Amino acid sequence: MDTTPRINGLAETCLYVEDVDRSAEFYQRVLGLELLSRSPRLAALDAGRQGALLLFRHGLTSDGMVDDEGTIPGHEGQGRLHMAFAVAAEDLPAWRVKLEREGVPLAGETHWRRGGRSLYFRDPDGHAIELATPGLRANY
Repeated sequence: MDTTPRINGLAETCLYVEDVDRSAEFYQRVLGLELLSRSPRLAALDAGRQGALLLFRHGLTSDGMVDDEGTIPGHEGQGRLHMAFAVAAEDLPAWRVKLEREGVPLAGETHWRRGGRSLYFRDPDGHAIELATPGLRANY
């Protein structure tokens, strides 16, 4: 019998950026994400369903942090990363229009075998951002 506790979802993910203010503004303006908190090290944005997108300034997290709330181990990402936001299939055409209106060019588009569709674009740091509809894989 497997006694592994259940994972309830992804609570947060992060991207490493050169300019936190520029990136936070981009995600607020283009995707409508709400700013949850801001510090010199990072911006936290509401990514829906209890999830947060953390935008960390390159180099400010590699040593970790200890404060009155506890210890966070150091972390740092290099290069252009990828992440996908879940969107409703019926909203995908509106997302295409929104990206065009904001001057954000599409970097790619996919029609998945399971029926899902994805639009890809790049953020100001060159990260590949995906808007994906259900039908991407067996669990989404």
